Amino acid sequence: AIDDLAGKCGFLEICYLLLKGELPNAKQKEEFNSTVMNHTMVHEQMQFFLRGFRRDAHPMAVLTGLVGAMSAFYPDAANINDPREREISQIRLIAKLPTLVAMAYKYNIGQPLIYPQNNLSYTGNFMRMMFATPCEDYKVNPVLERALDRIFILHADHEQNASTSTVRLAGSSGTNPIAAIAAGIACLWGPAHGGANEAALNMLEEIGSVDKIDEFIKQVKDKNSGVRLMGFGHRVYKNYDPRAKLMRETCHEVLQELGLENDRLFKLAMALEKIALEDE
Repeated sequence: AIDDLAGKCGFLEICYLLLKGELPNAKQKEEFNSTVMNHTMVHEQMQFFLRGFRRDAHPMAVLTGLVGAMSAFYPDAANINDPREREISQIRLIAKLPTLVAMAYKYNIGQPLIYPQNNLSYTGNFMRMMFATPCEDYKVNPVLERALDRIFILHADHEQNASTSTVRLAGSSGTNPIAAIAAGIACLWGPAHGGANEAALNMLEEIGSVDKIDEFIKQVKDKNSGVRLMGFGHRVYKNYDPRAKLMRETCHEVLQELGLENDRLFKLAMALEKIALEDE
């Protein structure tokens, strides 16, 4: 069950499960983790490509471009009938995507790029690349590290969704796995898919405060208003998304650790959820 996997496993164990069809034993786990963490660096020339983007470019546009460009550095990835080449492409994608995401983020906010540190965990290394700066020490908060790892697990696989379908469609043409994943990321950007997360946050900002929820719900019910309730409902889960309970618990843990239990957007989201679920 998803509760067991999210509660007892790390993200790389779930990657192994999805690739191999079973969870790794202790030896397999150590070998797989080591292999992934030894492939975290990207070619230095990727930085020149990165600098071609505007500073205010959307991070998903940058990430789509970076992943697509990465395929140019690994021409052997085109040998899709070679099991070894397929396997190394899998490892490279798992290992290097956090580095590319951090590059896109750092570029957007104007901070120096932080290189991977392979003695950290997969998620801890990602957090350091995202939030460390050269001018001060950065220590990974274990509560936040575990929370982010759990979020990775909850998003690792979700049947035949839009981005998965896109990757499979691209792959069916015989393109290399890295290019296929770039296509999937472009699909994930869409507001009806991964972009819904961003849309939900924007919606909360637009509502502004708890006392404006009732008026917002009225607008949602008015079919002529064009206002949509984002973050509620799912094409697969008609009643309740089983991942939501774990995400809620994780959110509480993070906000408590950061002393943000009374965060404005969090309280607004909780109040909106309560009203939306009670309202028919």
